[in-house]
Amino acid sequence: MVEKVYAVAKELRVGKYVLIEDIPCKVVDIESSKPGKHGAAKMRVTAMGIFEGQKKTLLTPGDADVECPIIDRKNVMILSVSGTNAQVMDQTSNEVYDIEVPADLLSAAAPGKEAELLEAMGRKKMERIK
Repeated sequence: MVEKVYAVAKELRVGKYVLIEDIPCKVVDIESSKPGKHGAAKMRVTAMGIFEGQKKTLLTPGDADVECPIIDRKNVMILSVSGTNAQVMDQTSNEVYDIEVPADLLSAAAPGKEAELLEAMGRKKMERIK
């Protein structure tokens, strides 16, 4: 299964996803310099890791290829909540698994509610509760 694709660095936009040091990140800021006498424009891409939230920076020429993760969004049904974990069921495949509920969503998590998951590089994260 393909976990990443390639894109040209100058096509990156704020809000898109990029792989920096094999960590899927969401782009939060892009700075670019003008092309110089001896080369292409350079880009400084600042991004936040989508799972750990760490800040990453990518320095690259504007015409270079960058890796982008394949992001899947899934709708799941919350079956039960225990502490900071929830047991959820994928609504398309009926697969049941446990996932950690972020602290800001913990108060809204309740059995019977729907949630949206973000999945990339074999990891899952609860994004929001509907």
